[in-house]
Amino acid sequence: MRGLGPLEAAVMQHLWAAGEPQPVRTVHEQLAAGRKIAYTTVMTVMDNLHRKGLLDRLREGRAYLYSPKQSREEYTAVLLGDVLAEGGDRQGVLMHFVDGLDEDGLESLRQVLKTPGRRGQGGA
Repeated sequence: MRGLGPLEAAVMQHLWAAGEPQPVRTVHEQLAAGRKIAYTTVMTVMDNLHRKGLLDRLREGRAYLYSPKQSREEYTAVLLGDVLAEGGDRQGVLMHFVDGLDEDGLESLRQVLKTPGRRGQGGA
């Protein structure tokens, strides 16, 4: 899975923040408040995101309601997994990533690693 283009990312950000399925019209109105953009452009982008498997859609009357198939965190985790898979030396990539974390990021990582029941955790 690849990252999103700028307009795709803006659509996904809106849908993640909305917390409920949205019609194209609502997403268009939100995006058009900050820039000039055609309704049909937003509709095409949302249809493309649906075809890529990132959005679910449900017909309501004559319109579709769209919602993300994954949370923002799930999507980001998939991207990170792709980067690790393509990055060559997995341990080296992880070390460079950890070296770049600030204290809050390091503390978050420590908490995740201490969480019982996380996948791949050994009993020792």
